[in-house]
Amino acid sequence: MSEKVLLKGNEAFAEAAIRSGLRFYFGYPITPQSEIPEFMSRELPKRGGAFLQAESELGAINMAYGAGAAGGAVFVSSSSPGIALMQEGMSFLCSAEVPLVALNVSRGGPGIGGIQPGQADYYQVTRGGGNGDYKIPVFAPASIQEAINLIYEAAELAEYWRNPIMIYVDGIMGQMMEPVSLPEQRKFRDSSEIRAAKPWAITGYGDDDSKRNIVKSLRMQPDDLERHVDFLFEKYHRAEKELCRVETQDVEDSDIVIVAYGTVARIAREAIEILAERGIKAGLIRPISLWPFPYDEFDKIGDRTKVVISAELSMGQMMDDVKIGVGKRLPVELICRTGGMIPTSLELADSAEKIYKGVK
Repeated sequence: MSEKVLLKGNEAFAEAAIRSGLRFYFGYPITPQSEIPEFMSRELPKRGGAFLQAESELGAINMAYGAGAAGGAVFVSSSSPGIALMQEGMSFLCSAEVPLVALNVSRGGPGIGGIQPGQADYYQVTRGGGNGDYKIPVFAPASIQEAINLIYEAAELAEYWRNPIMIYVDGIMGQMMEPVSLPEQRKFRDSSEIRAAKPWAITGYGDDDSKRNIVKSLRMQPDDLERHVDFLFEKYHRAEKELCRVETQDVEDSDIVIVAYGTVARIAREAIEILAERGIKAGLIRPISLWPFPYDEFDKIGDRTKVVISAELSMGQMMDDVKIGVGKRLPVELICRTGGMIPTSLELADSAEKIYKGVK
């Protein structure tokens, strides 16, 4: 890691992607992540990579599919409605087992919504908006530094799992500035290194056409397609065990447990301090991986806890997973803001205290 530098979130994400070895970027400007394609257009070609602005997000994801199928290390980014347009391509990439790192700097919705931050893409990124049975690992950092680290790691995870990896941040994180340490630059692979590392990648016609690779999603025979889906889900079941990540605080002995991710988790930490001053002990479960979701962590909640609270910038999309984790042991309540509105730590503490006193 380098000495600390002050960077805006979006520019830090782009720099991390370049340093991770992701050589190809395809994208389309959309607030609040437009600084990423701007940064990539300026920096990536100077450092041996390739930038191409597509005519739309639909075009961008299919360009990424093509470059990834040829063995390229590919990065795409967008924001909520742009990611929605990419969902068909995400399904193709998962079926064809093509690596990709994708970043969603999310905004409020539905529809075009607004340009302010939100977390209402939770269903989209964890359940998949494309067709068919597939899964995409999703990581939700709570700081710019954590986002840098996850993007850097995701470049290798995508290749290992031969699957897209999603980094999901809200618009606050893209626009804020924090001191960060940047990782070392990985070497971009040349064509011979790509062939050695990715023997499955397409190579086109050669001297012996019988060795030509084909990367495809189409499988016309039902039994062949069923075997392929079964194979994919064997991989996803392994990923559920190996990629699950979470941070917890005082969940074994608290009056209430707050579940929050991303920026809201930072607000929740301050709210927990406010509640402590009022004599209410609160714990925190911060999912870092949204899929796979850390259900097992909810088993550690102790008998003292009276209620679990899901705190979100949506109308309770994560709450479904929280309820699965809690089961029937405890009531689950929601504290939320939408439309780009952000709760203060005091507001979150006040709402949590009111809920606690109502179930105590």
